[in-house]
Amino acid sequence: MIRVLVVEDNAINRELLRELLETRGYVVDEACDGQAALQMMEKARPDILLLDIGMPVLDGYAVVRKIREHPRLAALPVLAVTAYAMHGDREKILNSGFDGYLSKPVDAALLVEELKRFLPNGEGRNTPPKQPQGSNACSKVRSADASGTGK
Repeated sequence: MIRVLVVEDNAINRELLRELLETRGYVVDEACDGQAALQMMEKARPDILLLDIGMPVLDGYAVVRKIREHPRLAALPVLAVTAYAMHGDREKILNSGFDGYLSKPVDAALLVEELKRFLPNGEGRNTPPKQPQGSNACSKVRSADASGTGK
């Protein structure tokens, strides 16, 4: 099974990516910020990382730098999934250690193409998992968002 770590501070964007991936048979883990992602990767290595750029604690640039410096993680494919879509942003992102780039809102077909590019059998399994098997380092954030408090 292919494991994808989605690192995104926006709960709605995380949920969208999770649904796009799980319907295609991927196991999805989630982290709300770069520091949480690095901690998760110490325990279990994902097959690919979908990483937002603008996040609290550690932004995407800092995370990809730390990944590229880490001997066990250096070869991990990392795709930027970002709202940074101005002229020159794509090149800056790719030159800073990311393997691929997807702009938000994410186009499902482009996401699948990028996964195929970086993963063996990039299409995942043909059927979705029966139960969500991924972990979520954002449950407190999701609960707070669902409460309507806006915190």
